[in-house]
Amino acid sequence: MSVFSSIWNAVTRRKPKAAGAAQTAPAPQPAPATQPSPSPATAPASQPVDVEAVLTEMAQEKGGGGNWRTSIVDLLKLLDLDSSLNARKELATELGVNAGPHGSAEQNIALSKAVWKKLADNGGQVPASLKD
Repeated sequence: MSVFSSIWNAVTRRKPKAAGAAQTAPAPQPAPATQPSPSPATAPASQPVDVEAVLTEMAQEKGGGGNWRTSIVDLLKLLDLDSSLNARKELATELGVNAGPHGSAEQNIALSKAVWKKLADNGGQVPASLKD
């Protein structure tokens, strides 16, 4: 699985509790209870995911989350994903980010912006301030 796919899956498998409660109200099921229901990662998305709300909630649950809005390392750590230089190199290759040497502040900033843009391109609701 690609690094970006791991990011996308980590974000979209969660719904903010306030929004998720209204969206995930169980519908009457005519089939027996033994029939498996789709997991959040495989269930079709009926509405775009509010990426910032999901990540804000995750950060609150973890007691902070660092500076995940602008730091690619903090974002990956918040999502419990590999934030090593090799993982960021792979992500940079996937997203076509070629700003500065690998691991440099310049590249990490460009990589963070590219991830936010890609989340938005894939249907995530991302504030305009994070896509630029």
